[in-house]
Amino acid sequence: MSDDAQTEVQPGTPGEVFLAFLKLGLTSFGGPVAHVGYFRSEFVGRRKWLSDEQFGQLLAICQFLPGPASSQFGLSIGLLRSGWRGALAAFVAFTLPSVLLLVLFAAALPWLSGPVGKATLHGTKLMASAVVAHAVFGMATRLCPDRPRQTIAIVSAVTILLASSASAQLGVVVLAAMAGVVLLPGKSIPEASGCLDVPYGAGIGGLLLAVFVCLLCGLPSIATSAPDLSSLAAVFYRAGALVFGGGHVVLPLLEASVVAPGWATPDEFFAGYAAAQAIPGPMFAFSAYLGAVLAPEHSGLVWSTVAVVFMFLPGFLLVTGVLPFWKAVSHSSTATRAIAGVNAGVVGLLAAALYSPVFTSAVSTTADMATVLSAWALLSVWKASPLAVLACCLSASVLPVWLSF
Repeated sequence: MSDDAQTEVQPGTPGEVFLAFLKLGLTSFGGPVAHVGYFRSEFVGRRKWLSDEQFGQLLAICQFLPGPASSQFGLSIGLLRSGWRGALAAFVAFTLPSVLLLVLFAAALPWLSGPVGKATLHGTKLMASAVVAHAVFGMATRLCPDRPRQTIAIVSAVTILLASSASAQLGVVVLAAMAGVVLLPGKSIPEASGCLDVPYGAGIGGLLLAVFVCLLCGLPSIATSAPDLSSLAAVFYRAGALVFGGGHVVLPLLEASVVAPGWATPDEFFAGYAAAQAIPGPMFAFSAYLGAVLAPEHSGLVWSTVAVVFMFLPGFLLVTGVLPFWKAVSHSSTATRAIAGVNAGVVGLLAAALYSPVFTSAVSTTADMATVLSAWALLSVWKASPLAVLACCLSASVLPVWLSF
């Protein structure tokens, strides 16, 4: 047996967890897939907090559940390393840099009201179109490899295009899960040999899952139709609880809940979405930006904090609740077929969002279309960084305005 396979997670301190994840929060560009590479290099290769087997098992758990996979992964590593305080340290350190950057960006929005500012916002919307198109093609290849899952994705997209609302999206997720159970072949997740030493038992795990369900059912009952703190908590909790397949899927869920009722404008929404692509850390930090944009005057930090907490909370309750039960869940053929169906469904959901509102709100001229196609090629063919793509989209949008002066 290799030395890596024999590695066990040794107790550590919350301070060392915080510093390790702060480094990653400041430097982890590239989204959830890239974050997995950063995590393996840091915690398996350099620090040896985990074996490859343990790392693979944690990765399977976080991919199996809804929520922000890389943040759930990081919290789980912190939990195994230093208990609940380590989990909190990992989350805060990995998320805080991107949250602060996006809150600052929200504060700068009022300065973007002139011709150059409007062109800048338009450039961010073009970049968002390219990013979502790149995500749709990548997810379709990975999550819809056969005809049954392609069918689920197409039916989901058609349904959302005809009835785009938060309730319709929830219905699509439920029906996709049922279709997966019926249409897909049975397959369980391969068991990893690494032992995960979870610092609590099934009782605590069951309690955490019960809290998840109670909040999912209870928060909508106290929400109002106005953008207040109770509605903010309900909207972001629901979005965080239903995101399967990657952070980009949060786009249509939040757009239906925030833009459609008029809480935020499309320009505000897509500017923040594009900015979230160009910074390190988790995509779900987009919630901090939206909280600041929706907040009444002088309440930005409070609203951003509420948005971030309730956006990440459901995924964290799920992953910490499932950890003690993982061995049994991973061998459930029904559960894995349902998750595969849901993943196919969210490909369709995101494909529908690519057309409306992303494409319809951003592309109005042939020059816009040329910019989006070029940005998509930079991401998909030449593997350019999102920061470089954003710079190209901003240049294409802003330079003509400057030259006209």
